[in-house]
Amino acid sequence: MIQFNLLPDVKQEFIKARRLRRTVSLATTVSASVAIVILLILFGIVNGAQKKYISDLNKDIAKYSDQLKTVQDLDKILTIQNQLNSLTGLHDKKPVATRLFGYMSSLTPARAGIDVLTVDFATNTISIEGTADSLNTVNQFADSLKFTDYKLVDGSNSARAFSGVVLQSFTRDATTTQYQLDATFDPAIFDSLQDLTLVVPNIISTRSETEKPEALFQGGQE
Repeated sequence: MIQFNLLPDVKQEFIKARRLRRTVSLATTVSASVAIVILLILFGIVNGAQKKYISDLNKDIAKYSDQLKTVQDLDKILTIQNQLNSLTGLHDKKPVATRLFGYMSSLTPARAGIDVLTVDFATNTISIEGTADSLNTVNQFADSLKFTDYKLVDGSNSARAFSGVVLQSFTRDATTTQYQLDATFDPAIFDSLQDLTLVVPNIISTRSETEKPEALFQGGQE
């Protein structure tokens, strides 16, 4: 049996193109359908599951808030807790007042005593009242304050420890001189976070350099 192809080539190309178009249309339709299904699933998650999750969270928040409200004196407890948390920072900022006695031993001439010592850490001022053997000793004490530096142990910084040193008043008799010295100190010398030493000028013999010094404080002290 003999068969003859009576369709021209153009007709065959047309049939192939129509089949290809149908295939592409079908694939496009399937892809669009899958995308729509995915979109619907995501939309359901957002509007369903996520809303439910948020609603559950809000319910939990309300539940635990109500439980906290039943705690007696909750505000006081929270206030105390906040204060406890701030204690460490406050302690670090507290001036180390115990350094003062060592400083005074290094600064005070051997022939001078201190009757009243007043320190104001709010204004960084110090007032020294006492008795010396002469006005010259008092002036040496003032110079000692003026030219004393402090130096950090690691050597990273050095500065004057006192400024504005003033001989506020003095009185003399045949054997003694009563004096009052006022000065401003650098707060760093009492800073608990600073490890430092005082560098006292070698212009007087202070009590820290004397083998058997007399008592530094002669009267009451503050």
